[in-house]
Amino acid sequence: MYPTILRDPDAAKKLFETIIDSPNGRRSMSRLARTCRAMCEPALNVLWRELDSLLPIISLFPNTLMKRARRPGLGLAKAPNAEDWSRVLAYGERVRRIAYIESSPSVSPSIFAIIAENRPVQYILPHLQQLIWRVDTAAGLQRCTIFLNPELQSLVLEVSTRIPQLATFLAEVCSTTQLSSFSFTSPTSLPDTFTDILRSHNTLEKLVLVAPGALSSSVGQWAASLPMLRVLELDLTGRSVIAVEGFFDDIVASGASTPSDASSDSGVFSADEIDFTEIRKSSLRLTGDLRSGGVFTDLRQLSLTGEVANIAVFLKHLTSNLTHLELVIEDPPDMADWQDLSGLICERFSKSLLSLRINATGSSRFNELVRSTSRGGDPPSRHLPLQHFTSLPSLLRLEIDLPESVLFHNSDLQAVAQACPNIETLRLCPMARFPASSGPSLTLEGVAVLTQGCKRLQTLALVLDAHTESEETFNSLDVSSRSLLRLHVGHSVVNDPLQTTILLSHLAPYLETIKWFHEKNRPGYVEANASGWQKVSDWLPHMQGMRLMERARVVHLSTQKPETREQSIDATVTRITADKSLQAKPRLVQRHVQVSPKLVDRSTEAKPELVSMSIDATPSIMDTGVDATPAVLHQSVSVRPNMVSTEVDASVHTETKAISAIQALPFEESSSAKYADPVYAFPSVIPAVLAGLLTFACRILTSYPLTIPMHMLDKSLSILHAQPKEGDDSSSEKHELRPSPAHSVSSSTSELLDHDIPPVCL
Repeated sequence: MYPTILRDPDAAKKLFETIIDSPNGRRSMSRLARTCRAMCEPALNVLWRELDSLLPIISLFPNTLMKRARRPGLGLAKAPNAEDWSRVLAYGERVRRIAYIESSPSVSPSIFAIIAENRPVQYILPHLQQLIWRVDTAAGLQRCTIFLNPELQSLVLEVSTRIPQLATFLAEVCSTTQLSSFSFTSPTSLPDTFTDILRSHNTLEKLVLVAPGALSSSVGQWAASLPMLRVLELDLTGRSVIAVEGFFDDIVASGASTPSDASSDSGVFSADEIDFTEIRKSSLRLTGDLRSGGVFTDLRQLSLTGEVANIAVFLKHLTSNLTHLELVIEDPPDMADWQDLSGLICERFSKSLLSLRINATGSSRFNELVRSTSRGGDPPSRHLPLQHFTSLPSLLRLEIDLPESVLFHNSDLQAVAQACPNIETLRLCPMARFPASSGPSLTLEGVAVLTQGCKRLQTLALVLDAHTESEETFNSLDVSSRSLLRLHVGHSVVNDPLQTTILLSHLAPYLETIKWFHEKNRPGYVEANASGWQKVSDWLPHMQGMRLMERARVVHLSTQKPETREQSIDATVTRITADKSLQAKPRLVQRHVQVSPKLVDRSTEAKPELVSMSIDATPSIMDTGVDATPAVLHQSVSVRPNMVSTEVDASVHTETKAISAIQALPFEESSSAKYADPVYAFPSVIPAVLAGLLTFACRILTSYPLTIPMHMLDKSLSILHAQPKEGDDSSSEKHELRPSPAHSVSSSTSELLDHDIPPVCL
């Protein structure tokens, strides 16, 4: 069961915002987020909504990536992967405001390059609305582009040095975002193309320019052309009156005459002609159709810094109904210029002004700090008159905080009470401190005048001398304020705590909070005054209770019923009637009324609601291992050639014939050769037979050894390249090597061994 307050998201948000704004609020909010699941999400949203540094975002990375786990600002030792970004992206959706200061050593610059190169999405802070960027170098300015997203509404840019790439950066900002608030602060001048770059950015509602060149006529014309501009802040310090006037040189006031209204005559022959311009304006003024010229007519909040004279010159050109005016002036101001400025504010903005704040410039505060820390004596105190504020009936808040003009009188409070009857918050230099010789001039009698004239006064902060002067204050109930709830007295002087408590209980019987400076190390601390106000704070609740009880008793006695008595009265009325005639003739008056409708131009921003969604389109990749090792099959092949034995009869058929070749010799010859050697004769067919046998033997010895291996090699290669069929046993295959039909040779059979046949190179 959720608590009742958590059922209403708006109420829970208000509660958490109040907690985080209190002292140690962020620590309390982080503990509250860990209390229960029901409060976890809304508490985390408020806790991570505004960050003053990038350090909390960097600390969301795993410790294994950090260079030093206890100091995440030193950067990352290695690049994060997709899983390491999960917490960063989850908490980054809650961030609405973030700030970065380049000069601060809390964040290493190397972290930006790692984020830009390894971010899984384009915008790590997709809902960022306000970005504060303070840089000194061009590299620091370039780092800002990581956080530019379409939902960014406010950009506060502070550049301490001149950066040539500033114009390029502003162009990128205009192309990426659609800002409603832009602030630029720099000691260097604006880029030459500043107005040309930002001219397309017509959705600006707040513009802050504190840089040389901000008072140029081109900037003034561009700022006046912004249709939705409501807040403007400019710096007039060190500028002349002519430079302030130049800001309005190129601005065309609304309702000014157009070129068509002007006469086309050169004026040479028109000396005697009648000029109808003034006549036309008079007629339009009578009918109410004349549009009064003015600049920045839709401006509502204005903040100006500089001398009082320059501020008065700037305000003279405005015709808008300002509601909030903040002036940062040089202290002390010239009394004549201060009087002119006070009268101008009451004259131009008396009916619309709700808040007026007057502060001192940094140089004035620095001079006051030097005087206070030196041994030259007590800081001077000057009087700032408030009698020149004649009429500010709508003013609700008046705050003046100056270092030197801190002296006010009771007459000033009386002037405020008359000029601002509806004021709710009044602060008159509550931080001021006075020397012991000359204390503050304000007293509780002046506060009584203020509470009597301002019935809505809720907060009062000033430095006074709490002593009583007359008894008339106690006798008047008109000075008692029912609305005054908070009182800040600063370094006020109190001599009689009891009398002060009694008078405060009469002036503010419903006062809830009273504050004063009680730190001993604070400049201007007086122990007697601090202890006196401590007693007043302790006694005041009891005196208030007694005061309210007495007044309730008086009211009860004054409302008792009066005594009644019964008495009879003769109420008989004698009627006397009379007849009278009366002629009633109406008197007729004819009047002509010209009615012209009053036209109001209003612009409506039809800005579609944009939703930024990121889609992870990374393709899913699966690594699958495939065994691509070829299957090697060892097979043994038995090659047995079929041998055919054929008997060939190689004997040569010969025929023997005997021929008698004996010749009869004469007796004389035979007797001489009787003792000679015998001679044998061979037949002629024998050499042919021998030649045939030799040829046959040569063919067998040369052709047979080459024919057998070639046939065996062809058969073996054909078997290896053949694909085995399903179900066949490759090991049982037998191949026969048949003899070539061209050769029929008889030889003995030979068996081949079961091993792989190596390739044969012929």
